Amino acid sequence: MKPIWIADDDPSIRFVLEKALAREGLPTRSFDSPKAVLDALADGVDDGPQVLVSDIRMPGGSGLELLERVKRQHPTLPVIIMTAYSDLDSAVAAFQRGAFEYLPKPFDLPKAVELIRRAVDENQREDVAHETVSAAPEILGQAPAMQDVFRAIGRLSQSHVTVLITGESGTGKELVARALHKHSPRAKGPFVAINTAAIPKDLLESELFGHERGAFTGAQTLRRGRFEQAEGGTLFLDEIGDMPFELQTRLLRVLSDGHYYRVGGHSAIKANVRVIAATHQNLEQRVKEGAFREDLYHRLNVIRLRLPPLRERREDIPLLARFFLQHSARQLEVEPKRLSDAALATLSAFDFPGNVRQLENLCHWLTVMAPAQVVEVKDLPPEVLAASSRRAHPEGAPLDNDPPAVSQRAPRAQPALTTAAVTEAPTAWEAAMQAEAMALLAEGCSQVWDILIRRVETRLIQTALEVTRGRRIEAAQRLGIGRNTITRKMQELGLE
Repeated sequence: MKPIWIADDDPSIRFVLEKALAREGLPTRSFDSPKAVLDALADGVDDGPQVLVSDIRMPGGSGLELLERVKRQHPTLPVIIMTAYSDLDSAVAAFQRGAFEYLPKPFDLPKAVELIRRAVDENQREDVAHETVSAAPEILGQAPAMQDVFRAIGRLSQSHVTVLITGESGTGKELVARALHKHSPRAKGPFVAINTAAIPKDLLESELFGHERGAFTGAQTLRRGRFEQAEGGTLFLDEIGDMPFELQTRLLRVLSDGHYYRVGGHSAIKANVRVIAATHQNLEQRVKEGAFREDLYHRLNVIRLRLPPLRERREDIPLLARFFLQHSARQLEVEPKRLSDAALATLSAFDFPGNVRQLENLCHWLTVMAPAQVVEVKDLPPEVLAASSRRAHPEGAPLDNDPPAVSQRAPRAQPALTTAAVTEAPTAWEAAMQAEAMALLAEGCSQVWDILIRRVETRLIQTALEVTRGRRIEAAQRLGIGRNTITRKMQELGLE
């Protein structure tokens, strides 16, 4: 086992930590200056430490400078900074430079040992996570359900057959479609994706098949559609269940005889395209309702791949969370956050209605908002804490003498609302918003309405712009508001 390195110019501190860690079966190696640590790393006599515990002020150098230099050589090594000078600047500087934790002196010895033990466990987890992520950069998943998906992609690797991918929103349908293309005979051709639900009905036909010059008002030049753009490659039709009924007929014709016409065109164009479709809807039910053509359904449903929701592959949550935390840290150019065991257990128990996409957004939120390098349960977003609280205290369970599970400021359970006020149980996001409102009201905040409405409007507009790839007018249409309204709101909310 690699030793714990202790760097402190105070021999009594070194002695106390050495004896305490020895009782825990953890080997140690001690140094009295930053230079001695750097010389030992340069010598490479052993494999280096698994945790470095360093004082912040020592003769011949600063613990913060040591932290920075060690992190450059060993970015995943947990470094715990000790100091008798517990000031804000030191704490901020330590975390900004990548410290695992900040330990003020005098410290409680059992707590210090527990912290070092946690750092050891984290280092071992990071090593395993790094190896696993490096081995599977395309799609991550160790759960049996995902292994079935991987096997199917392998079996289809020499095929041109049409594939229908089903699964809830956020399960990674486009990632699977890209993998099918990458591992197919058409891999050298283009991969073109289109979300049929994100494009207005009157523009979708032109988007798919292109148009001739003068085909309609505003068609001043010839335009190649997505079928032409995907020639020789793969066309991914996302949210196919929302395609307008009249366009389904045109798509069926292409799949049947391999030819199509541009809007306003008279010459048939041969399509050399593999079609992969995806939907979160139940197409069989849509067929029964008359909203989807049965013959098109059978044309698309040659090979079906079902992607499991994240709640059916909970064993993948730790791996995915670490990957997304590392990815967010690279984007923001900061040190990756780490999840404590308790926080990881809480996340693994959460149902994630938004699936993998929601977990990715949550990890990005934690990278920005979590106050410490190690994410604890209390640092998790309100919707996760609210769900955890409901699991801990199901309806009808007594709450007396129990601490609040949402946060330190959370109120106790409120009296049940009458059926006249609420007709159904709140969803996860509604429960989270209710918990946040209760917390703000309990604090005596007088701007609760403005605070929450502003946050809701911000999320709505950001989500609509993401779906429409930044097209503001289309985002306004899909939200059901006017063009001037979305412009004004974006200015008010600082979203320009």
